[in-house]
Amino acid sequence: MLRFACDYQEGAIPEIIERLTATNLESTPGYGKDDYCEEARRLIREACGAPDAAVHFFVGGTQTNSIVIHAMLAEYQGVISPASGHVTGHEAGAVESKGHKVLVVPQKDGKISGESVRACMRAYLADDSREHAVEPGLVYISHPTEHGTLYTKAELESIREACDEYGLPLFLDGARLGYGLAAEGTDVTLADIAALTDVFYIGGTKCGALFGEAVVIRDPKRLPRFFTTMKQNGAVLAKGRLLGLQFATLMENGTYERVCGHGVRLAQKLKQALVETGHTLFIDTPTNQIFVYLSAEEEKTLSKDFSFAVWNRDENGRALCRFVTSWATTEEAIDTLIAALKKGC
Repeated sequence: MLRFACDYQEGAIPEIIERLTATNLESTPGYGKDDYCEEARRLIREACGAPDAAVHFFVGGTQTNSIVIHAMLAEYQGVISPASGHVTGHEAGAVESKGHKVLVVPQKDGKISGESVRACMRAYLADDSREHAVEPGLVYISHPTEHGTLYTKAELESIREACDEYGLPLFLDGARLGYGLAAEGTDVTLADIAALTDVFYIGGTKCGALFGEAVVIRDPKRLPRFFTTMKQNGAVLAKGRLLGLQFATLMENGTYERVCGHGVRLAQKLKQALVETGHTLFIDTPTNQIFVYLSAEEEKTLSKDFSFAVWNRDENGRALCRFVTSWATTEEAIDTLIAALKKGC
């Protein structure tokens, strides 16, 4: 079985495994106070062009999103999110479980706009009984989006401007950030993201690490007791060096974008083959997630040898399928999938 269901089905890049093994018996301070975490923080600040930023390490994405959002909101506030946002439908109500409503706004190709934010705020402020409503207190986006699409720098600037108009902080989910940074044609850099958001995170779990997400807070004074909030919510890893070492390795010598670029290249190879064989794409994505419609027969045949996600079905019985590549996907695996697709056409 060749697996294309997601980008976290393998372990970690060899460099991380080798370094973890080599340092296994070292004795270091706990809770992220070790030299590896400090090295990772230095490299991240340098790459972001944000020398004063606070950097905190988490284990997984849902944990990261729910705790960051909880920390940034007052108890009566909610978070503005695209209708397709991960926090909206793929985190089992983690944000809501902490008492914060997800305020869904329309999206196009997985993205919201500055006008989406303005419209939400205008509607709230125009309500004479808004004291009885949830106040929008934060904007959440992801890059890449749930549809594998990317924001342009101009689009991010537009959202930032809208946030500034209404005093809203901007939080960017970067679970797949490496694949966005490595995509051909993108004009958004890590430094741009650091400058245009208040908080974002650099995804590791889906981007070459065994596990881990690195949260970057541009102005630490915004969340002065963030570590304590993490601890209160069970998010501080005692053996923090396991996270620091992984991110120090990923952030060295362009490794993060290089390994994610491999996954992007193979996804785009698959996309081209799908187009050439007459398949209909749901959306044209430049990253490592490819969405395509398959007939019921194709889906049944392919699922015998390949795993992939079925998102829904249309009125004609076609399945909307998602194929995901990663840093670990091999050329041989993609070629085998392409051959199977061609055989079924």
